Amino acid sequence: MFFTEINLVSPITLGLLVSAALYLYGVWRLRQRGDAWPAGRTVAFIAGGLGSIALVTVTGIEAYDTTLISVHMVQHMVLSMVGPIFLALGAPTTLALRVLHGPPRKTLLAVLHSRYVRVLTFPLVAFGLFIANPFVLYFTGAYRQTLEHVWVHEFVHVHFIVTGCLFFWPLLGLDPLPNRWPYPGRALLMVLSVPFHTVLGLTIMQSNELLGGDWYPNLGLSWLDPKADQVMAGGILWAGGEIVSVTMLGILVVQWVRQSEREARRIDRALDRAEAADNAVRPAPDAG
Repeated sequence: MFFTEINLVSPITLGLLVSAALYLYGVWRLRQRGDAWPAGRTVAFIAGGLGSIALVTVTGIEAYDTTLISVHMVQHMVLSMVGPIFLALGAPTTLALRVLHGPPRKTLLAVLHSRYVRVLTFPLVAFGLFIANPFVLYFTGAYRQTLEHVWVHEFVHVHFIVTGCLFFWPLLGLDPLPNRWPYPGRALLMVLSVPFHTVLGLTIMQSNELLGGDWYPNLGLSWLDPKADQVMAGGILWAGGEIVSVTMLGILVVQWVRQSEREARRIDRALDRAEAADNAVRPAPDAG
């Protein structure tokens, strides 16, 4: 059912195809000149990132996102959390910097170090945008607009992806973005995000008002109970947010441990070099 109504004409579909082509071209260029690129990063970006986004926006799942709010909520979780995390693990900016030369590379570096990027990727700013986004969407008239207008619907999808990338890319720290917090600060932000997902999910589950007003009842679907579907949607948001947050914490801990091990090895090598240099200049003991 999900793959019989594939949508290949949306702006998101075009963006996914272009992104995949550019990434794979970059990997090919590196290999052509004899440089390696981790296969895991390619899989993360193409299959995990672009693939998960395509799953909820291109396949038949997308056909039900204005019929079932539970389906919309799955989209929400994938577009704002799952997809951006895998895109960040693919380190596309690092790939671009290794492939590009001359003016294109200078332009990319100028964008990365611009004032706008510095502000938007500052962890507290990105955290605020990431947390405020769903509250503004669901508790104002914005959500109803996404149901009634296709262009608003598509814009919100893109907005989910962008806010997710702004939040998760600096936290994972694989790409050379201007704001890079120490690992304890990154982990703290992930911990702080958990209560917001819990509050939002429980509020949606316990609300006596339907999100979208009379949109879902007016569909007249005999098999659909809008209230029960909304309860399921809130549960998806609550549980999904906690699962992804705990997973992110695990990733950050692994990165932190690996960084500590690299730092320890670096210090050991420096001490070894200092000891060797000291031994080289120390006078030999008198044999007599």
